Amino acid sequence: MAVAIRLKREGAKNSPFYKIVVADQRHKRDGRFIEILGTYDPKQEGENYKLDLDRAEYWVGVGARPSQTVGSIINKARKQTQPA
Repeated sequence: MAVAIRLKREGAKNSPFYKIVVADQRHKRDGRFIEILGTYDPKQEGENYKLDLDRAEYWVGVGARPSQTVGSIINKARKQTQPA
């Protein structure tokens, strides 16, 4: 089974809000998913995401492929948790 970490769109028209989910690649963008890893709000200023980095690292470790946007969110979260 090919697994992807991607965004699931929610929210009203012209007010998007996304959940970061792990899903089978064959399912629709807003369809069935395996696990919710966090949220992403593109309209919010500053830190506009919440992510369970441990679970994201687990899924990437077992072969899940993050989308381009989710990949950048994971990289931001990694940088934020590293000690200075």
